[in-house]
Amino acid sequence: MLRVTGQTRRQSTLDCPPHPIPIPNTVTHTSPSPQPLRHSRIINVSPVYYGWVVLIVGSIGGILTSPGQTYAIAVFIDSFIEDLGVSRSMVSTLYGTGTLLGSFALPFVGRQIDKRGVRAIVGVVSLLLGVTCVYMGFIQNALMLGVGFFLLRMLGQGSLSLVSKNAINQWWVRRRGFAMGLAGVATALLGSGTFPGLINWMIPQFGWRTSYILLGVGLAVIMVPLGTLFIRNRPEDYGLQPDGHAAPDEEESAEPIEENWTLEEAIRTPVFWVISASMGSMSALSTGLTFHFFSIFRDSGLSSSMAASIFLPIASVGACVQFAGGILIDRLPVRAMVAVALVLQSTVLVMAPNLVSYEMALTMGIFMGIRGGLQLIVSSVIWAKFFGRRYLGSITGLSSTLMVGSSALGSVPFGIARDWFGSYHIVLTSFAVLPLVLAVLCLIYAKPPTQTEPSQG
Repeated sequence: MLRVTGQTRRQSTLDCPPHPIPIPNTVTHTSPSPQPLRHSRIINVSPVYYGWVVLIVGSIGGILTSPGQTYAIAVFIDSFIEDLGVSRSMVSTLYGTGTLLGSFALPFVGRQIDKRGVRAIVGVVSLLLGVTCVYMGFIQNALMLGVGFFLLRMLGQGSLSLVSKNAINQWWVRRRGFAMGLAGVATALLGSGTFPGLINWMIPQFGWRTSYILLGVGLAVIMVPLGTLFIRNRPEDYGLQPDGHAAPDEEESAEPIEENWTLEEAIRTPVFWVISASMGSMSALSTGLTFHFFSIFRDSGLSSSMAASIFLPIASVGACVQFAGGILIDRLPVRAMVAVALVLQSTVLVMAPNLVSYEMALTMGIFMGIRGGLQLIVSSVIWAKFFGRRYLGSITGLSSTLMVGSSALGSVPFGIARDWFGSYHIVLTSFAVLPLVLAVLCLIYAKPPTQTEPSQG
């Protein structure tokens, strides 16, 4: 395990020649060659710590993952079924398969982030996601729909989300929870809180195909230049400190600000697998619920407009929880936060097939918002918090594969159960047991990792 301290802050100017950054108090098996200090005119002229700029752009990236997220795709499901002549179970199977296959690309994306940095990846991923949305406007059959699902999930829920979170995590350490909480508020309110209603309005106005094309063009026009121009990889590359701190004095520099674990070390810890299983189960179950959200409401005699209206309370509550959770995550046991989210997930699954009024649907939405807020802030912070930044791309690449791959399993059984039994009641209540079991395991095994000696290989 690599222990890293902060770097001595240097002013980055265009006139001074590159020079290596020493890494004091570092214990590692192989000492990396010193890297020259990079220079950036944008960083030099920034009136505030540049991590705030990265936070804003990373948050926009999180918002623009929406076309690849279930809450946005769910609004198009009935259009796919009607226009392409496919069944609900077929759409669910294609979606699950596309999500699963798309998740396999994320370890590669994570390794590229570690190797090349987020700046080299963000523009490419954003452009490809925009092109994929345009492609969705021209699909004609089930095969093309399956390919579209694969690309949307790989690039939207997977790659752009991974890149955006990694960009922010690299610039914040001690205030990481607070920074990710702010990003979560923006993503919740302007992403999951806005896009379902926006798309639900766009489809009658422009048609579902044109709506997809407009989403793709807008995404590419916004995120490609923003990501390419303003994202920077690590503050140390420019002689800066994480969090905007001044250079530490000699006593402070004796204490490492973070411990960096390799992927191989991280996967040997119980917490990695217990948290991954917990996040994976919530992703699967919430994806299944969200994917069939409008259908569940109609089965209960409630309208699609009411279903769309619930997303804003979900997002608003989730935003508040993410912000509060970001502040509290360094003060509360992470395993307790995850356990609460799991219990709420179980509660929502029991409520969903029994909706009888708007008030009950709103209550369910509030529970969904709390659960989602807890899950998102923990998944955004925990890997950097527990395992450091040096190999964060590789670690989050694997964890994202497990989480996104698990989400592939959610839509399929829900859709099949609806076609076979004519109701979601059996599948929803049956799956409500799983989160309760994982909540107990999480409380027992999801403790912060400890290792008394640095890794020697």
